[in-house]
Amino acid sequence: MKKYLFTAILSLAFVFAFSSLTKAQAVGVNGSIGAVKRGGSARGAIVLTIPAGLHANSNRPGTEYAIPTVVKLTATNGARVGGVSYPRGKSRRFGFSDESISVYENRAAFGFNLSVPANYKGNVVKVRATVRYQTCSNEVCYPPKTQEITLTAQVK
Repeated sequence: MKKYLFTAILSLAFVFAFSSLTKAQAVGVNGSIGAVKRGGSARGAIVLTIPAGLHANSNRPGTEYAIPTVVKLTATNGARVGGVSYPRGKSRRFGFSDESISVYENRAAFGFNLSVPANYKGNVVKVRATVRYQTCSNEVCYPPKTQEITLTAQVK
């Protein structure tokens, strides 16, 4: 009986840990850029979609132990990407910390400008985005993760 009970508890713990880890890995990173004219600029955004029950530390979490969300952007062929606009986080207090932490919940959009020179050659410009974030539940934080995506804008 004890062996059966131990096996059942171990199995439930594994299922709980695996489902929590899977949820932490289900954070979505996507984005978009509008069409841009040669010699002009367009606004773009990277969007972090966070599953219910999780949060991601904001860009300025307010505690030295929380790993901040950071978006890095690079453009191709002489196009330039301006600085990233980080949204304000929500101040929350969790069971694992005595301090309030600034976090993103549900969805966070990070805006940026893309500038294309007047002599740009080509009909598209690609922007590579690298997003590093750490998600946590109310009880535990998961290891930081980095996701990369490539956005494409039409050049007119």
